Amino acid sequence: MRRSFTLLITSLALCLPLVVAAAIDGAAPTVLITGANRGLGFEFAQQYAADGWNVIATARKPEAAHDLQMLAEEYPQVVIEQLDVRDLDMIDALAAKYVEQPIDVLLNNAGLSGNPMPGQIFKRLDYDLFDDFMETNAQGPLKMSEAFLPNVEASKQKKIAVLTSKVGLFSHFNAGTIGTYFYRTSKTALNMLMRQVAEDVQKRGITVVLLNPGLVDTQHVLTEMNEKMKLGLTLVPIEDSIAGMRTEIDETGVDASVLVHQWNGEQLEF
Repeated sequence: MRRSFTLLITSLALCLPLVVAAAIDGAAPTVLITGANRGLGFEFAQQYAADGWNVIATARKPEAAHDLQMLAEEYPQVVIEQLDVRDLDMIDALAAKYVEQPIDVLLNNAGLSGNPMPGQIFKRLDYDLFDDFMETNAQGPLKMSEAFLPNVEASKQKKIAVLTSKVGLFSHFNAGTIGTYFYRTSKTALNMLMRQVAEDVQKRGITVVLLNPGLVDTQHVLTEMNEKMKLGLTLVPIEDSIAGMRTEIDETGVDASVLVHQWNGEQLEF
């Protein structure tokens, strides 16, 4: 009963336009970006909008996404939608709203950050956080891929892109990374889920692109740690990371779906 009521309320909310002037151009390609209100997601939205794409930009709290609202004012083909990828009913309602809209790139960007949490170490783990990481970083992209599969299949480019991290790869395990137990585990789960999705959608001509953005300091945490602790980390400018990942999305074919593509073109094994 609660799930049905939530779906009804969500559906009604999604019918309310957040940007009245927004209009999707039927002749232009379309990207749907989750978590587009800040960081990597916002930079994706900026770059795609500047290149003339239709951008369906989602955020959990659109009313607080001031930069995204300004972007929508500048580019009328940017549409802002409310979405929490942990809410499966909300995902279904958004997919129903766009049921006839081809989506060339479904960009699963929303996720909980992998910044180290010093208190989250073995024998001190806060298990209340586990479901948040798994539902946001792994379950969310899987459900989005299911819900918007018809939209992607109906498009010209047919791409499902997912932001992951190489710390979730067994081939790049680094035992020295402290405070990332749940983040790493969620990304490992995401990698396996999307690899399975890639196999299941390949016959539909759909490509799944797993992307690693590199060390991009969107919250200015890594820069401070790097300087104070003299870690010697090489941080990637956000503009370069997004431009590189967009190139990987454009150039990756169905046969390369089982690899993780770094922003700089390097390919990583699982």
